[in-house]
Amino acid sequence: MERLLLVEDTPSLAMLYSAVLARAGHPVAQAATLAEARAFCARGLPRLMLLDLQLPDGDGLELLASLAGTGCRVIVITANGSINRAVQAMRAGAFDFLVKPFDESRLVGAVENALAARGPAEVDDGGTTEADAEGFEGFIGGSASMREIYRMVRAIGRSTATVFITGESGTGKEVCARAIHAVSSRARNPFVPLNCAAIPRDLLESEVFGHLRGAFTGALSDKPGAAAVADGGTLFLDEICEMDLSLQTKLLRFLQTSTIQPVGAPRPTQVDVRIVCATNRDPAEEVRRGRFREDLYYRLHVVPIHMPPLRARPEDILDIARASLASFSREEGRGFTGFTAEAERALTERPWPGNVRQLLNVIRNVVVLHDGALVRPEMLPGEIAPLPLAPEATNVATLPAQAPRAPEGELRGLVEPLIGRPLADVERELIEATIAACGGSIPRAARMLELSPSTIYRKLETWGIGQRRA
Repeated sequence: MERLLLVEDTPSLAMLYSAVLARAGHPVAQAATLAEARAFCARGLPRLMLLDLQLPDGDGLELLASLAGTGCRVIVITANGSINRAVQAMRAGAFDFLVKPFDESRLVGAVENALAARGPAEVDDGGTTEADAEGFEGFIGGSASMREIYRMVRAIGRSTATVFITGESGTGKEVCARAIHAVSSRARNPFVPLNCAAIPRDLLESEVFGHLRGAFTGALSDKPGAAAVADGGTLFLDEICEMDLSLQTKLLRFLQTSTIQPVGAPRPTQVDVRIVCATNRDPAEEVRRGRFREDLYYRLHVVPIHMPPLRARPEDILDIARASLASFSREEGRGFTGFTAEAERALTERPWPGNVRQLLNVIRNVVVLHDGALVRPEMLPGEIAPLPLAPEATNVATLPAQAPRAPEGELRGLVEPLIGRPLADVERELIEATIAACGGSIPRAARMLELSPSTIYRKLETWGIGQRRA
């Protein structure tokens, strides 16, 4: 038998968890305090520890930290209102976590996944690898924000916890979901994506849970739902906030019981599915507006991941463009090997409101319609070609990339009238005046201010004038 240790200070819960695991063939030893758990470990480390974070003589995270690198896997147990503590534990090296209350199948599944996983438990130290700079599981980019996403995916992949991915359209939420599945112990089982916004509401229940022949008009044969097809794997519910409230109730019951009942079926069926969901909306705001069930939100929002927009990681734009150019050129039989400097500048100077999806579409457009060794600016679609100079800005064309510095005394005289004003107001006036002096050209204003164009675009969006400038 495996050496398993349950560290839980509530006697009734300890008895319940132990009985459930014993019936599943996993008898456990018990400890009610940190001191008892340490004494057990001193006699020999367990293969797996189920660790409550709230213990009478200290914080369970202290014990978790002491087990780093020992090979003992840890599943932490936390209350519903302490999910942030569970996320801290995952970052500290916990293999998985359970949020109270959880059902028997969730407990047994977490234990068996931990025991079946290959290799020793390792703490992700946040370091980067050579692969990170080139991409990771379908992602491309080595920016700091993406390296953090890669680190989170590695940590989350080991778990069976529900993941809630947010981000603007086109940022790669499904790529993230597939990456989580690919690094998990479920990778050999199905990954089933379902777009809740693309299915008519009256058919969504059947698509998720399935139906039997004759259950309704048009049901000519039995149909397994996405949840049944994903048994043993991952069910990805994209645009979850588009789901009808009545179906949200059934989804909540599914999450609580791990059972599905196809339309027309007399009894429910047990399935083992990990849920990853995504939305381009603010789910908390949807809850406030009554469009998304609060209890379902807390059930799903266990491990949140926010995908950054492309404008927030401009250093990745050319990496994505070059990789997609090579891939699309192979597919279309074209000879492109790269971009001219002017074409690269045109790509990096744009805000990309459609994010990575828009950038990929632009590169596909170029490859389909043109051929050659290098992509030139005139090959780019009109909406992202280099910005022309404004007619009234002909006198600005000769401006240097960097404005001449004013003498120190002169600069002090210019600054004195601004003393006492908020720095944010001064910054905004300076940026807007520079853009006006450059005839509305944000890239040229950025060069003059020694800023990234994406920085100015973000500030304009914050000030509510981004759409006008874009």
